[in-house]
Amino acid sequence: MNRKSSHAGSVLPSEASASEVPGAAVFDVGRVLYEWDLRCLFGKLIADRDELERFLGAVVTEEWHFQHDAGRDLAEMVAERKTRFPEHAALLDAYATRFSETIPGPVNGTHSLVERLAERGVPLFALTNFAAPFWDEFSADKAVFRHFGDIVVSGVEKCVKPNPEIYAVAERRFGYPPPDLFFIDDNAANVEAARARGWRAHHFTDAARLEQELIALGLL
Repeated sequence: MNRKSSHAGSVLPSEASASEVPGAAVFDVGRVLYEWDLRCLFGKLIADRDELERFLGAVVTEEWHFQHDAGRDLAEMVAERKTRFPEHAALLDAYATRFSETIPGPVNGTHSLVERLAERGVPLFALTNFAAPFWDEFSADKAVFRHFGDIVVSGVEKCVKPNPEIYAVAERRFGYPPPDLFFIDDNAANVEAARARGWRAHHFTDAARLEQELIALGLL
C-alpha cells in the first residue's frame, strides 16, 4: 500500500528541514539492485569469444531486447528475428526461455542500503524497464522487493524510461510530488529525464557513492 504523505515515515536529521529531505526513494532494478548481462547466458552457449560479441552486437542486442521491455510481444519478436537469423534459432529460443540466466545476482551493496532505508521507515518504490513476462518470473522469489510499496514495470505499462510518461505514471502510483522523489538509476538518460520532471536523482555507479548521497540527503 502506498503512503501518501509527502514525508510519511521519513527520518529527518535535525540539521535538515523537511523541504530538503526527499519523501521517498525510487530504485531502478537492472544494474542497480541486480546485475544484468546477456553474456551471462550466451557465454554458456557460444564458446568463441569473438563470435559471442558478434552475436550480441547483431542478433540479441540490448536495443532489440529493449523492444520487449517496451511491451512488444515476445513470440512476435523471436519469430521475426528467426526469419532474419535462421542460423541462430536455437539461441533465440534460449533468450525466450532462459532469460533469468542473464541476471547473475544482486549488485554488491545495494540490498543492504534498501534494508537500512526500510529500517528507518523511508518509503521505497521501484521504476524499472523490464518485460512483463520476464518480470513475473524473476521477481516472484526476490525477498528485497517486499520492502517496496509499489513497482512500476515498463512492460506492463508499455512505456519505457526515459519517456516522460512513465515517470508521470510513477508519480500517480507512488503518490508523491516530483521534488519528494529521489531516483536511483544507472542510465544517465533516465536520470536526466527524472530531473527534467523535477525529481531528485542519482546516477548510480556503485553502492558506496550512493550511500554517501543518501547520508547527505538525510535518508540514512
